Amino acid sequence: MTRTTSAVARALERIGRLDPALHAFVEVWPDEALAREREAAARRLPLGGLPFAVKGPSGIRSFAARRLIAAGGSPVGATSVPGPGTHWQTWGLGAHGRTVNPWRADRTPGGSSAGSAVAVATGMAELATGSDGAGSVRIPAAWCGVFGLKTTNGLLPSPDRSGLASAGVLARSAAAAEPYLRHVLGGGGPDAAPALPLPLQLPLPLPLPAVYSEDLGFAEVDPEVAAVVRAAVDRLVAAGTVRLLGRDAALLDPVRAWTAIRGGSPDDPEAVRVRRTNDDRLDALLAGGAVLLTPATPNRPHGHEGPGDLYSTALTWAFNLSGHPAASLPAGFTGDGCPVGLQLAAARGADVRLLAAARAVEDALPAAPVPPAAGRAAAGR
Repeated sequence: MTRTTSAVARALERIGRLDPALHAFVEVWPDEALAREREAAARRLPLGGLPFAVKGPSGIRSFAARRLIAAGGSPVGATSVPGPGTHWQTWGLGAHGRTVNPWRADRTPGGSSAGSAVAVATGMAELATGSDGAGSVRIPAAWCGVFGLKTTNGLLPSPDRSGLASAGVLARSAAAAEPYLRHVLGGGGPDAAPALPLPLQLPLPLPLPAVYSEDLGFAEVDPEVAAVVRAAVDRLVAAGTVRLLGRDAALLDPVRAWTAIRGGSPDDPEAVRVRRTNDDRLDALLAGGAVLLTPATPNRPHGHEGPGDLYSTALTWAFNLSGHPAASLPAGFTGDGCPVGLQLAAARGADVRLLAAARAVEDALPAAPVPPAAGRAAAGR
């Protein structure tokens, strides 16, 4: 295949080559995708037919998908989400079977934005929409070695009545996620012209003030996962990218509060207490434009049999309760070849600043490698 082939055609070729083994998609729309790409070129729309994937069968109707299409994006298909009888925080179920991790087929990619993470990790889409109610963007991003962002709660429309879920994006890198923020967070209605200026890199003075916490004060973290993230943070300090502040990130475990609110009891006394306490502590931690750095997950990708008693959400769902934007980006690998994510959180509404901080961080860390499955696909062309 020559490089003159269109971006959408290349994405569709990769889907045809890889998805029979990875099961990242539940639906693929080749004719519609190619037609939208031609239309975007003819109308000279800013995204120029950029191939993206949407989370689940209903994802094409989401606010984000409509904004991307209006800007000239070309949706290639709907990605896998948990199937019947499975735990939402663990699985994806594609059209032909359970979604597998592109780094290790015996491990899950995480969820619930499972297929979206696999699609971008392997080049089957340049970016993908997701939603995050407890870590559903950040966990699969961490376990598939890609970038994943949960936007500030309430910033974009969400069908989740509890208010815990927020729209998000997955991409190979923070830089590759810029089109999402640029066109989805732009001014006007869902079909209006994008309004955010270019580039989305704020002039952030370095080093960035940062707080590092291995466990947020309550989580039990796999020692090797913690070591990978700590090594990444040390590298950021040595590179002059971040300056660690002497602030203690001692939050209350949000498990009972999250469960009560998700179950329709937002006025539960324990939920109110935890939420207020953590809000106050996070406001203090993030004061002055600081970012909070943690592992994205306390554990590495587990097998397809399930997580057991572990909460893969232990370090992510505090920010769904508080509403802060948070992202995961690749930090390195455990000795058994599993990706590890570094989580960044910022003040509410500081989504563009968070993206700029993530870009600065990824510039100082080694470039994320290509998963074995994607490498085989490239070699076969």
